[in-house]
Amino acid sequence: MRRLLKWVLRAVLVIGIVAVIGAIWKWNDIQRLMAVNSLFKEDRIVANFSAMDRLFFHAEFPSGDGPNSPLPVNLRPLPGLEEWIDARALTAIVVLKDGEIAHEDYFLGTGPDDRRISWSVAKSFLSALLGVIMAEGTIGGLDEPVTKYVPELVGSAYDGATIRNVLQMSSGVRFNEDYLDFHSDINRMGRVLALGRSMDDFAAGLSERDRPPGEAWQYVSIDTHVVGMVIRGATGRTVIDLMTEKLIQPMEMASRPYYVTDGYGTAFVLGGLNMTTRDYARFGQMFLQNGFFNDRQIVPADWVATSTAPSAPTADGKIRYGYQWWVPDDADEGEFLARGVYGQFVYVNRPAGVVIAINSADRGFRQPGVFETNLETFRKIASALR
Repeated sequence: MRRLLKWVLRAVLVIGIVAVIGAIWKWNDIQRLMAVNSLFKEDRIVANFSAMDRLFFHAEFPSGDGPNSPLPVNLRPLPGLEEWIDARALTAIVVLKDGEIAHEDYFLGTGPDDRRISWSVAKSFLSALLGVIMAEGTIGGLDEPVTKYVPELVGSAYDGATIRNVLQMSSGVRFNEDYLDFHSDINRMGRVLALGRSMDDFAAGLSERDRPPGEAWQYVSIDTHVVGMVIRGATGRTVIDLMTEKLIQPMEMASRPYYVTDGYGTAFVLGGLNMTTRDYARFGQMFLQNGFFNDRQIVPADWVATSTAPSAPTADGKIRYGYQWWVPDDADEGEFLARGVYGQFVYVNRPAGVVIAINSADRGFRQPGVFETNLETFRKIASALR
């Protein structure tokens, strides 16, 4: 009996040691998984949104040696924004009028040098990059199948979808985007990132459709990852290298952006771009100027016009969709926006000459009427600056 007890104790000790070694070996994975589960908690969300590089795999853009593009300051009075700022938990706002800073402020302990998470505002950056790649002729056309450039998607739910389908979020792929459902596809994807697994494998592993490609619009974030796969497959280069060369360096951004990545170094292109709010505003100004910035045509003007037009097969509603850009139903020509969860926006109003970039930690961003209030506020600011 005593011998048996010693054997059991030794076995328990060995199991305990193995468990401790395993925990140490996987400690970074455990930390990232814990970060995913606490990312949006009220007492952490503001700090987390300015420090994604401390929580996840990430890759810095190469640092540039050139000058930063100037943003002259010409401050102007704006309508009272305090109640809206507090209600929507803004961390930053930069308002440009005719390319000059008309208003800039930071809140909740953040500052101008914070590199803030874009969430789905990143989708509009990727669309701009695709426009440049298309103009160079590397990709034959938007109606080519995604599998031409990404053969690993053959046999997946994306087999038969075109580049245009994924650009317009009309792939037909079944994907649950409910952030409040632990078992949703979007949250499973978050755990893929946290554990260092492959986003490409995740996309290729989707096997079910709700409808044929091109039939109807449904917001499916992983569609944007497929756009990134197409870009990488067509060029043989990473998104970070391409975006550095084609967008970031030509725009002479003030910050050194970075992407959250998976464990294989693949950029989380559907929501992992991080930069300062001033640089989000620079991007908006470039689109306000039809892709022209720093005395050069960075994004082709025809792509700017096409990508920001409401072309996707959306149902009737208050907002429509283009190529990874949002367009209000009642928009004036030249009014469109990039939009990310928890209150990230780049709003462009070309007739008014106004760009508004905001970052937020708005845990109530999905409440009824919040988007409408944000849009109304953006329009009020634009009107005040006319």
